[in-house]
Amino acid sequence: MLIGELAERAGTSPRTLRYYEAHGLVRAQRSPNGYRDYDESELRVVREIRALLDVGFGLDDVRPFVACLRAGNTSGDVCPDSVLVLRRKIVEVEAVIDRLGAARQQLHSQLTQAIAHREKTCPRRRR
Repeated sequence: MLIGELAERAGTSPRTLRYYEAHGLVRAQRSPNGYRDYDESELRVVREIRALLDVGFGLDDVRPFVACLRAGNTSGDVCPDSVLVLRRKIVEVEAVIDRLGAARQQLHSQLTQAIAHREKTCPRRRR
């Protein structure tokens, strides 16, 4: 299939596909007229890439998943290298959640102190 068809079916743009190709993630054959010709299997690869990028993976993180699909697996996350990336990403996400939780607690504390201070120093107007 041509790049426009793959882009449409994958929900992306031809420019994005060329970007993935430049990074060695997507493969295209060249027709005699120089057009990119993608195998049907590339649709699955592009969908896997997009799904992983959507949840915060970087292009380098995506490589093991693509390799796993290219090895004939039905899913890109069943290979040992993919599992390692998933485990590392979970640790990263949990660290971010912990930092955000600490930030939320600090903000709640500041808000509580600010309200208490305001009530002491800014008496309400009496009518």
